[in-house]
Amino acid sequence: MGSRIAKLIVSLRSAEFPVWNTCDGPAISPELRIRGLTEETQSMALFALNPFEPGCSFTTWIIWNLQPAPVIPEDIPSQGHVTAPVDAIQGTNDYGTLGWRGPCPPEGETHRYLFKVYGLDAMLDVPAGAGKHDLIGAMQGHVLGFGETVAMYSR
Repeated sequence: MGSRIAKLIVSLRSAEFPVWNTCDGPAISPELRIRGLTEETQSMALFALNPFEPGCSFTTWIIWNLQPAPVIPEDIPSQGHVTAPVDAIQGTNDYGTLGWRGPCPPEGETHRYLFKVYGLDAMLDVPAGAGKHDLIGAMQGHVLGFGETVAMYSR
């Protein structure tokens, strides 16, 4: 008998990325707001996906062991172990780099990014630089809440 997964409400500043989150600016990671975290939540994990890139789950950001909080702040540095502005661990995205990779669609195209946030009942023992499959495997059996949101960027 499985337990029910709580619905998290995830939002960004707007439905369209500001230039500072993209390749046309400094490409800093976006701020996300989360509501609905339960008292049992011990950590959060986040995946950002660009379904317009090859493969349906092209990952542009993987971060976990975030403390449960109503805001994931922007401008998280692109390094494995992060201590400011939050404590977290980041993995290798599908570009082969650590941290956030901002939208950079070809001229004349609009790309949509999907953000998936998970509330977990534990901190995960996954090393910095790990890939999405390692993180997904470690999350199994630990998900207490889930929510998602989208943002777009046009060039």
